Amino acid sequence: MTTDAAFAGDDPRRLLSEVRGLTGRVRRDQRLTWVALLVLAGVTLLAVPFDWRFMTVRCETGGCTFARRGMLYYWPPALLLAYAAITLGYLRTARARGLGARILPYAITGAVTAVVFTAAYVAAALYFPGNPPFEGGPAPFWWIVLDRLIAPWGLIGLALLVLAAVERHLALLLFTAGYLVLALLVLPTTEGLSLFGTDPRPSLAAPQVIIGAVLLAGALAFRRAHR
Repeated sequence: MTTDAAFAGDDPRRLLSEVRGLTGRVRRDQRLTWVALLVLAGVTLLAVPFDWRFMTVRCETGGCTFARRGMLYYWPPALLLAYAAITLGYLRTARARGLGARILPYAITGAVTAVVFTAAYVAAALYFPGNPPFEGGPAPFWWIVLDRLIAPWGLIGLALLVLAAVERHLALLLFTAGYLVLALLVLPTTEGLSLFGTDPRPSLAAPQVIIGAVLLAGALAFRRAHR
């Protein structure tokens, strides 16, 4: 009886395993998750002083009303520039490594969310000038969630879901799920931050600072994991 030498390259299962391993490595090399989170954290934190500066507050005996015009001036161009910078970073890295970049769906989603926010904000400013239309008491829970979902930080979370799907990145998916729970359900409302007094600006700035800090922490964590 003779025995033929078996080469690893002749084993179909071994070849398939190696191809899957190389495919996974290429996907990991394509990821710049930490860059996306870092850029988004930067624009979120930079929005706080901008929002504060351009917010109009009028206080009377019955309470205070406010108009956040700075949101409309800042966020649409900021989101478009942020997603353009993220896309450019992905493309340059892919070119340097000789790989393709599957970033287009995320970039398109980011641009669409900027348009959605602009339209929603303009509609709210036209139909509900000042405070939300619930004068008889606090806003219902569904209104709060919807308001946060169409806010920039909610739309950022939706775009991150697309990035997680494009990159097939389970860790990013889990991070984004936790981020959305925080942004939509956990953050205190303006009424819950009344300890700052009648001026609504500190109460509105605090959630933005928390969101920016979470995105920054995520960027640092993904950067460390990537290295």
